Amino acid sequence: MKKKLLGLGLVTALVFGLAACGGSKDSDKKADSAKEDKTIVVGASPTPHAEILEEAKPLLKEKGYDLEIKVFQDYVLPNKALAEKELDANYFQHIPYLEKEILDKGYDFANAGSIHLEKMAFYSKSVKDVKDVKDGATVLVSNSQSDWGRVITILQDAGLVKVKDGVELSKATFDDIEENPKNLKFKYDVDPAILTTAYQNDEAELIAINANFAENIGLNPEKDGVFVEKDNSPYANVIATRTSDKDSPKIKALIEVLHSKEIKDFIQDKWNGTISVVE
Repeated sequence: MKKKLLGLGLVTALVFGLAACGGSKDSDKKADSAKEDKTIVVGASPTPHAEILEEAKPLLKEKGYDLEIKVFQDYVLPNKALAEKELDANYFQHIPYLEKEILDKGYDFANAGSIHLEKMAFYSKSVKDVKDVKDGATVLVSNSQSDWGRVITILQDAGLVKVKDGVELSKATFDDIEENPKNLKFKYDVDPAILTTAYQNDEAELIAINANFAENIGLNPEKDGVFVEKDNSPYANVIATRTSDKDSPKIKALIEVLHSKEIKDFIQDKWNGTISVVE
């Protein structure tokens, strides 16, 4: 009888022990989950996106969130990582690029908020004014089709081309150019990151470079650009997230901080209008 009671006691202890271990693991999982909910993982381009996010870290900390920044050097992987749930959001792309990625790749993404505009400009070592553009000059543009309408708009504003009537400028391609009085030759098969090297090597009379790349070689669109994008451009850079997460507390906190006066002042002071805040 004593042996039976002893055996029963051991079994009972073992059951309670396992239950306690299970409870401990459950508690650990809950703690990890709570920690994850307070961490915001954002993929970003190095400049200016990651720099802006670094400035936002202490402001998010005050709201109870830790910001983890993953830097990407290209324009493909940040959306892939977001779709695969490696990120909570990304910050590297403008609205037309995001819309094209959603259309082409079926991403279930949403624009959580516009943050800033990086001015596109044409740079040249030989052209200082529209009158300097020679007949048959080469115009070098990136292979990012979502930027083609952007650069065509700048050229049309400068009086160098005219797009067919009825074509929406933001969606225009080089086939939509109806008038080209200077017989400009367009080359648009270059990776955006390579355009600065092309400029340094003087590979074309006019080269369209976005502000984040131009800054890397000391170019300022307002000071050095021959033709510069206007302030009313629709190409604002945004925080993109999965549609299901757009209204989550962490994404709302991120947008609130990036729209704060502190971040707006930081952008203005650091880039002095080269990169402008989107209200």
